[in-house]
Amino acid sequence: MSGKSPGGGWLRGARQSLSKLPSLRLARVPDAPTLPVRDLWPGDPSLGARLLKGELTVGNSVLLLQPGAWADSSGSVTLRAAAHTFSWLRDLRALGTDAARQRARSLVSEWISSAHTDPVASRPDVAGARIAAWLGHYDFFAASADDAFRQKLMGRLVADARSLSAALPAEEGQARALTALKGLVAAAVALPDQSSFLTRALRFLPAELGRQILPDGSQIERSPATHLTALQDLTEIRSLLQAAQAPPPPALGPSIEKLATALRMLRHGDGGLALFNGTKEETSSLVDLVLTQAGRPTRAPSQLVDGGFHRLQAGRSILIMDTGAPPPPGLDTNAHAGTLSFELSVGRDRLIVNCGSAPAALSEWRDALRATAAHSTLVIADTSSAEVKADGFGARRPDKVEAQRQEANGAHWLEASHDGWLRNLGAIHRRRLYMAESGEDIRGEDAVEAETPQPFTLRFHLHPAVQASLQGDGEAVLMRLPSGQSWRFRAEGATMALEESIYMGGTEPKRTEQIVMSGDEASAQQIKWAISKVG
Repeated sequence: MSGKSPGGGWLRGARQSLSKLPSLRLARVPDAPTLPVRDLWPGDPSLGARLLKGELTVGNSVLLLQPGAWADSSGSVTLRAAAHTFSWLRDLRALGTDAARQRARSLVSEWISSAHTDPVASRPDVAGARIAAWLGHYDFFAASADDAFRQKLMGRLVADARSLSAALPAEEGQARALTALKGLVAAAVALPDQSSFLTRALRFLPAELGRQILPDGSQIERSPATHLTALQDLTEIRSLLQAAQAPPPPALGPSIEKLATALRMLRHGDGGLALFNGTKEETSSLVDLVLTQAGRPTRAPSQLVDGGFHRLQAGRSILIMDTGAPPPPGLDTNAHAGTLSFELSVGRDRLIVNCGSAPAALSEWRDALRATAAHSTLVIADTSSAEVKADGFGARRPDKVEAQRQEANGAHWLEASHDGWLRNLGAIHRRRLYMAESGEDIRGEDAVEAETPQPFTLRFHLHPAVQASLQGDGEAVLMRLPSGQSWRFRAEGATMALEESIYMGGTEPKRTEQIVMSGDEASAQQIKWAISKVG
């Protein structure tokens, strides 16, 4: 969050210490939430069934919720954080059985009784998510519990809310700050005697909206997944304020509307999200629900100038391309080196994709999926266009990303370039795209501009539902979609090959294929290609 001042860290630490002193604790912990808090989002009963077995699934990663798990500070930070948020209570609620209710109660009780040596558990965003989850599912797992459990639960809720209030403003520069604020607003609604919670949350919310939401409605991290989460958090905050009959900050409504409009631009024909910067498809029903909660529908824009994305749409084809520079340091933890990559869908079928992400996996898998080679774009000298590090990007990254667009009679032209390899290789990548008004003829050119010729590889990753086969002597690739349509990929300037790839954009890893074209220092530094519908 913004609002740092000299000595702010010391002051924040002092507030947190004061919040834990027994003499300053509430004289009386309420027996139950005074006002109900409702979780707005659907759970997944299949994930709830796995929770009954002690398996927490986050993306394609699994954490065993067994004795001692709450104190374990090894393994993926993202996976541990997800466990401590308790947002997965909605999956047990979706299962809806008595066993699910008992399991939820048992896990909450174990967590409260455990010694929390993992610092992730007290991170402001994690605490905020946990407060919102416990309150949002109180009727499901706590209302019918015995007095001792409910007293223990409410005591911990009040203590966590006090600590969270003292920890604000959160210093993380990412979207997680909105989740922290959501938790404090939820506590204020459920515990109206604690008016200071709401006052403090609303003090920091307007500045956070201005920091995170760019003028075109993009979320500053340039990740469709983070964008969706920010919109969920803000719609929940608005709903909570309405329940408390508290006036929202003037910027809240317009911020929600801008985020919703921009999110529509980042959806494919199947309703799911484009796979940029740590994003998975997500279910179209969830995205639909979030947009419904956001309010007034609007048309998807063709570009996000501040966010750096372009959408080419004609006929049944949708092409979404990343034409923006990476987010600044501190906001790039989940960023991928996928500048100028694109995805293409036809109707409800995805054709060209990026490989997806594994944010909760250990670093080897996570960083491999962040590399340029895991995206449908060009790679120079087998080196990513940005220096991928565990906590973001290094000093080398695209600084100058340019894009120009033209449209006429329903056809689209897009030309873009970036300088991610300028510092180490003296090279610029330039990509030109054309989409005909029918959407059934897409042409492109990828070029390396450098004083010294460079080896390069051009990759187009295929969705696992696409059946691909080489034609002729590597002159074309025939691609058959689940709908029965066939499309052909052709290229000039390089020989094509079909190679193995992996897709991590769905609920589980899947093998797939990629079209690969390579050039060396002696070859022309450009490849022209075309994707066209057959028949």
